[in-house]
Amino acid sequence: MAALSELYKSAAVRTLETQAIERAGDGGWGLMQQAGQAAWALLQQEWPQARRLLVLVGSGNNGGDGYVLARLAVQQGCAVTVMALAAGGPRTELARRACADYFAAGGQLQVFSGQLPVADVVVDALLGLGLARAPEAEVAQLIQTLNASAMPVLAIDLPSGVSADTGAVAGVAVVAERTLAMLLPHVGLYTGAALNHVGKVSVASLDTAPAASAGLQPCAHRADAADLPRLLPQRQRDWHKGRNGHVLLLGGDHGTGGAVLLAAQAALRSGAGLVSVGTRRLHVPALLAQCPELMAFDARQGPLLQARLSAATVVALGPGLGQQPWAEALYAQATQAALPLVLDADGLNLLAARPQQLPGAILTPHPGEAARLLGWSTAAVQADRLAALQALVERYQSVVVLKGAGSLVGAPQALPWLIDAGNPGMAVGGMGDVLTGVIAGLLAQGLSPLQAARAGALLHALAGDRAAGNQPCGMMPSDLLPHLRVLANPEVVR
Repeated sequence: MAALSELYKSAAVRTLETQAIERAGDGGWGLMQQAGQAAWALLQQEWPQARRLLVLVGSGNNGGDGYVLARLAVQQGCAVTVMALAAGGPRTELARRACADYFAAGGQLQVFSGQLPVADVVVDALLGLGLARAPEAEVAQLIQTLNASAMPVLAIDLPSGVSADTGAVAGVAVVAERTLAMLLPHVGLYTGAALNHVGKVSVASLDTAPAASAGLQPCAHRADAADLPRLLPQRQRDWHKGRNGHVLLLGGDHGTGGAVLLAAQAALRSGAGLVSVGTRRLHVPALLAQCPELMAFDARQGPLLQARLSAATVVALGPGLGQQPWAEALYAQATQAALPLVLDADGLNLLAARPQQLPGAILTPHPGEAARLLGWSTAAVQADRLAALQALVERYQSVVVLKGAGSLVGAPQALPWLIDAGNPGMAVGGMGDVLTGVIAGLLAQGLSPLQAARAGALLHALAGDRAAGNQPCGMMPSDLLPHLRVLANPEVVR
């Protein structure tokens, strides 16, 4: 299986495939055999007791991979049903050859007529990388019937209906338990709606040269738990609280003081040496009672606010901020201060109302906020999250964390990072406030804006996974706080 640290678009996969075919000189037959063999090996590994297989084949080379797997399964004594659409006979030379080999091994072909036979495992070899639009009527009906059956599915290359480049689903898509991508990791398998469909992803590199030697450039890096230790700041024995930075958080309008409290606690749990909170006066006693380590003050006291701005290492603005004149005044002071800046929530909405470039700042929008910042619809952002990320980076010249399933981190002149962690339990109000505090805390400790955004997004997502366990529903943002402390000390994490 191939390493997953770099992600690619389908054009790179096709280039690598072409190079491998030219090198082998067999028209791609050997590569198809390897693909079918890799899928068959994974199926046996994941479902060792499976004896009844249903292989759904399309008319292209993805279907050819399915025919190879089906032939191998027949030769191993499995009961195999290969099913195609009424007009789904193999159209490529390779697929026709693989189909002929399957028939020669004693296999048979059925045409989908609205129902599926019961199987221990279903193999999705319908569409592959060739998807350019929503599945058409008969394909859509087959996919819907398969999903309703609840039979486990192994998808070859990617679940049919999912875009390999964006992760978007136009219409319907197969819901798989396992996906085996061929040659390279497809970026679309790790973000957006695709995460509802791919299950656990593996990559079979087959007999191809490494992507770097083939002259291919990834479209994103992928970060997971194994990357966290090298991304976090490393403390020296003689460091003091000042060396670990001073975060100034501004927010918490009437009724939303909890947001800025969550952000402040997250900054402390991520290692910030000092945390000040400028908020509404009425929130100050509650914040200090809940967390006496904070230095909370009335943000309307101008001289005190200026003193804290002068003392701070980083300013973070947005959690619970609102958009009233009080918030606008804080926004103006924060964006004009000569300090590293983290903007979230209503800080982003105020920026969207008066767009300006903020070089060096870190913006942390969810898809709705990203849409307002770009003047797009939320659906357009989700349809191509990588494109939306790049548009935000270019428009604001800032580091951007586009939150959501498969969060993305981008910066000017830098390859994006995809955060391969997090879970649906994190879809609750206040979770973004925790992320703001985490990023601000890491930024205060000396990481660059891109480093802090990348490490912060990963640390936050992994803390969410630890807090969720196998019970994500009902998780609260404050549940992440003790896990942030554990994960911020990776040398003791087990």
